[in-house]
Amino acid sequence: MRGRPARLLASILVLVVAALVLPVAPASAVRQAAPVTGRVVVIGVPGLRWDDLDPRLTPALWGLTARGSSASLSTRAVPPEGLPVTCPAAGWLTVSAGQRAGVPGPGCGPVPEPVAAAGGAATIPNWSELVAVQQAGPFKARLGLLADTVTAGGGKIAAIGPGAALAAADRSGRVATYAASPAALPDLTPYALVVAEAGEMAKARADDPRGQARRAAVSAADRTVAEVLARVPAGSTVLVAGLSDSPGLGEGAVAHLHVAIASGGPYGHGSLTAASTRQRALVTITDVTTTVTHQLGLPTPEGAVGRAWSGDGGAPSVTELADADLASQVLREVREPFFITLVAAQLLFYGLAALVIRRYRRMPTTTRVVATVSGALPVSIFLAQLVPWWGFAHPMPALLGTILGFAVLVAGFAYAGPWRRHVLGPPAVVAGISSLALLADVVTGSRLQVNAVAGYEPVTGGRFYGFGNMAFAVYSTGTILLLAAVAWALRRRPRLAVVVCVAYGLLAIAGDGWPTWGADFGGVPSFVLGVAVCVLMVTGRRVSVVRLGLIAVAGVALIALIAVADWLRPADRRTHLGAFVQQIISGEGGSVVGRKLGAMLHTLGNLPLTLLSLVAVAFLFLVLARPSRWGAPALSLAYERAPQLRAGLFGALTAAFAGFLINDSGIAIPAMALTVAVPLALAASVHALQTAPPTTAARSSAPAGATAPPSP
Repeated sequence: MRGRPARLLASILVLVVAALVLPVAPASAVRQAAPVTGRVVVIGVPGLRWDDLDPRLTPALWGLTARGSSASLSTRAVPPEGLPVTCPAAGWLTVSAGQRAGVPGPGCGPVPEPVAAAGGAATIPNWSELVAVQQAGPFKARLGLLADTVTAGGGKIAAIGPGAALAAADRSGRVATYAASPAALPDLTPYALVVAEAGEMAKARADDPRGQARRAAVSAADRTVAEVLARVPAGSTVLVAGLSDSPGLGEGAVAHLHVAIASGGPYGHGSLTAASTRQRALVTITDVTTTVTHQLGLPTPEGAVGRAWSGDGGAPSVTELADADLASQVLREVREPFFITLVAAQLLFYGLAALVIRRYRRMPTTTRVVATVSGALPVSIFLAQLVPWWGFAHPMPALLGTILGFAVLVAGFAYAGPWRRHVLGPPAVVAGISSLALLADVVTGSRLQVNAVAGYEPVTGGRFYGFGNMAFAVYSTGTILLLAAVAWALRRRPRLAVVVCVAYGLLAIAGDGWPTWGADFGGVPSFVLGVAVCVLMVTGRRVSVVRLGLIAVAGVALIALIAVADWLRPADRRTHLGAFVQQIISGEGGSVVGRKLGAMLHTLGNLPLTLLSLVAVAFLFLVLARPSRWGAPALSLAYERAPQLRAGLFGALTAAFAGFLINDSGIAIPAMALTVAVPLALAASVHALQTAPPTTAARSSAPAGATAPPSP
């Protein structure tokens, strides 16, 4: 429960800073009623994937793709109990609220049929129950937000089909104009917003997802889309979205990426992106609501978390978009066995290394090389995304081979130059590549983290840009160990060493927390602590409890200022940092903090990562740091050769375990950080053992940290 004070302090500081700047907030932060301009038609096709499209089977959709902008759509909403998918009704309600929404009960039930009312209107049965479900859920989605916003701007709304009625209903559950089919609403010109459903795939039931039933449903949905398109008034913007999964068509408990197409208005032939993902040809379901209001000239309504779709260069092919879903499916299949393999390999490595240190007075060079390769594995997980391993016939061996290949390349570079003769030479190279590669990645769009086994997957939709928690662990550990190596290399010029370490440390922290780069809320305070501990120890200053407390407060204040600066930007340009400030102002911050804290505690049930963390710490302190029982000085000798290594290790461990307490990934952060730090510490220790005189009765080994720094 130690994470609660840190979270509470962060919330208080952000709220205080927000309160100070609230009176001078820009006009863009104030929501004003605006008249509707333009016309938008949203066609929802629940279950539609890019591999469903075919020029003969789906001519209407294929033609729309040829003249419009396309992307993969992450449809993650609130999944039903026991199924990690988005139900059709939940997808439509998410469009209504602009926030992830869910449906009551287990599984995916049918979409409710609207009840006809006077004047062509309709009402949604059991609407109050749907509202109550959202209020009891984690995201507090406000149903009817889209319809209320359009109506407040003077626009008229119509819905075609029961699913569309869910999206077009106002806060009371009333749909102003409702038609059961496109033929029942032939004239769309009076309406600023038309929401239409092509729900044949959601209604179909079959056991074979690639059989005739699916093809028939896809073809029927395309005909409905063609009917709607034939009635769309000139000058309208058309948005097509595969709003949900289709578990009834044999997909079971499997989530997919779906179709997103925009045509007309600003959308020519090309690809789509959004500030919510910052990825080419990737958008989210919550973006649909904001895109509608944006195209109607309305401000983004408070409570809508998506961002408007925009064009992003050259058009992706249908095959490329289908491959994106393939990559996400392969990732889902290989992630668990990969981490089991990684944990097993690390545990075996630690066991063999302990045996070698105990049995051999002179360390074999192979041990040092293997330790360096092992330390390069975490960054290689991300570098592996440069190779499309998911397209191979056997993706798991392809993934392992690709990661190992990059690790060998990184280790090869670590031993390629004259630095290999120094105790911190190869570890410094691996740490530097780990830091610089991931910093360059977030600066250029975080593409190495998309669909990486230790990154984020678009289907899950938790994060699409910036630093994921596992990438942060690799990045922060590599950065702090690199700072230690720099301080060692500049040991004869201590002032310059401090200047360089502080300068790069601040740059690295900025890369982690700045909204347009890493956008990492919990990582910044952890990183500040780790870098500060390293610099204090390098300069010979004592790391006291008071100093740690002041540094922690400074780290929290820094991320609070960054978050408020992000909040001051227009709502459609904010990241989740600014969104969190708005949630605090709106009184929703407590639920967000509670959800994150619960997720952090839940990670302790991840036995493989918990075991890996415990074994790595035990190896560091029982095998390397206290090796005198076995006559091998190991880490103490490495500290003799490079006292700055101790500062780097303690700084990296401080950042890792602070990150564990204040991030929702919990135990995954120290597990990944230790996978970098411990093998590199072993590589340095083995080098020290190889070059040290043998231990004798006159020269006994000492515990790590007990030695005095060597004279310059």
